[in-house]
Amino acid sequence: MITVVRAGPLTTVQDLGRPGWAHLGVPVSGALDAPALRLANRLVGNPDGTAGLEITAGRYAMSVARAATVALTGADAGLTVAGRPAPFGAPVAVPNGATVEVGPARHGVRSYLAIAGGVDVPAVLGSRSTDTLSGLGPKRLCDGDELPLGEPTGEPSGVDFVPTSVPRGDLVLRVRLGPRDDWFTDPTELLTEAYTVDVNSNRVGARLTGRPLTRAVTDELPSEGIVLGAVQVPANGQPLVFLADHPTTGGYPVIGVVDEADLPLLAQARPGDRVRFRLS
Repeated sequence: MITVVRAGPLTTVQDLGRPGWAHLGVPVSGALDAPALRLANRLVGNPDGTAGLEITAGRYAMSVARAATVALTGADAGLTVAGRPAPFGAPVAVPNGATVEVGPARHGVRSYLAIAGGVDVPAVLGSRSTDTLSGLGPKRLCDGDELPLGEPTGEPSGVDFVPTSVPRGDLVLRVRLGPRDDWFTDPTELLTEAYTVDVNSNRVGARLTGRPLTRAVTDELPSEGIVLGAVQVPANGQPLVFLADHPTTGGYPVIGVVDEADLPLLAQARPGDRVRFRLS
């Protein structure tokens, strides 16, 4: 077991999600920065899809009831074990009963903490991920929660270089226009304007603020399918990029779809960071 001492602003259990259920209204969910979770798992000897913890903005602490190995990746944050500093992006041995603490995120938003053996909560539709929109999977963590651990299956391994999804400077997202770009007076405005990440962004989507996009068609749009990375434009004209916990249908026009490979960068963008789009 691990016991949550301090849950932080938002900490959830995440793996690589539950694809294949959109026809039933269930989004993929899973880690917003999947490459960071994969790396953390590899560092502690877990398979890529093992469930770990997605820690938003840091300030998380837990105690471990057995000796374990952990690794922290994603958003850069300080890591301590039993009160001693530990390296970021490397396997770290944790003694039985020790407390593991993740400090505030210095760069980026979401850190990923993997534990050897993984977080062994019950799977729902093939995934242990918390879906914050539908409520599927385990609830968001609270102080005092206890989580079971699985048995380690591999040996920890270090790396010489830790890749990161944390953006530096303006973030450029590759996008394909459509399917409803013809509903806008000039859809290329999306490509020429700079936007900033809004504070109301979450696991469902990244809200952007900037010059509003002008609608050419003002009719009501019947609800239609929404995919990961869809750039939906609500009535206020401000684009919204859907992330892992997105709804599977929506009634506002989608002007384009962001390349899925760029979404981990957006998941690490902080409120106020600048975002631009370019054609994929």
